[in-house]
Amino acid sequence: MQSRAVLLRRRPVGMPVPDDFELRSFDLGPRAHGFVRVKNRFVSIDPYMRGRMAGRAGYAASFALGETVPGRTIGEVIESDGPLKPGDLVRTLSGWREVFDARPDEIETLDPRGLPPETFLGVAGVSGLSAYAGLTRIAQLKPGETLFVSAASGAVGSVACQLGRIMGARVVGSAGGPAKCAFLREIGVDAVIDYKAAPDLAAALARAAPDGIDVYFDNVGGAHLDAAVGALRPFGRIAICGMISAYNADGPQPGPNLMQLVGRSARIEGFLTANHMDLMERFIGYMAGWIASGAVKYRDTIYDGIENAPRAFIGLFTGENFGKPLIRIA
Repeated sequence: MQSRAVLLRRRPVGMPVPDDFELRSFDLGPRAHGFVRVKNRFVSIDPYMRGRMAGRAGYAASFALGETVPGRTIGEVIESDGPLKPGDLVRTLSGWREVFDARPDEIETLDPRGLPPETFLGVAGVSGLSAYAGLTRIAQLKPGETLFVSAASGAVGSVACQLGRIMGARVVGSAGGPAKCAFLREIGVDAVIDYKAAPDLAAALARAAPDGIDVYFDNVGGAHLDAAVGALRPFGRIAICGMISAYNADGPQPGPNLMQLVGRSARIEGFLTANHMDLMERFIGYMAGWIASGAVKYRDTIYDGIENAPRAFIGLFTGENFGKPLIRIA
């Protein structure tokens, strides 16, 4: 059986380009006894991957050159001689490839709980959990507070906005362009900032939240973080989920005046969702109910074919994607 995979050909410098990746075909050969053969149905594309494509030390090991780009997937068992059966849905870390063989302990069976399987890579997966953990455990958002979310139409940000509303907060969201801002209004965001049309982001935030903000959920860094620090109320909290504005930078980036945190008794804390996986089962239960009731809505950008994984990944940094980018494999 033939399978195709996207390999990391070279480490990106600045903005990733298609030549940083290579599409290659493989002959899988016969499946070894005890192994399971899986065909991926959906492959996740995530911003954190950019940092792990770099050759420098970070919170996790760099991706290896010449190897399949790792990442989360939802697949379907097509061959097995064990307890797993053809047709079973599984979650894996198999990455940007079509078909692969794995030991049973390398895959996890998936109970979709009535949800589309691909949601477990987005709104009901780690993307959604990032928003849930960041607001409940890190920022400890309270009813009546004002929440500011950057990249608010994205896979994480859109969930953070909606969870903020469910938790009783007033929500301010920032996104780029009329279509994304219209989506924020559709999901109930109280005040929307089109950062592409705002020459002064701090002034735009002051208009959207004239009394300041209590919590900032950061997906962007840069000017958004500067504006948020300036708008923090006493005892405000900032949860740093990501800083996509700096992911393609080659050196240190300027930051906000953190001395402002002292006078406001405010707190800033970064977090890795991997340290909060104990919340996953509880979160999925909540999310299944929220989606069923219409309390949470989501958008995905679907690219067909594993050959489009580099395009979907680059789209994270160009604004091409809307919500969660996914690769669908027929």
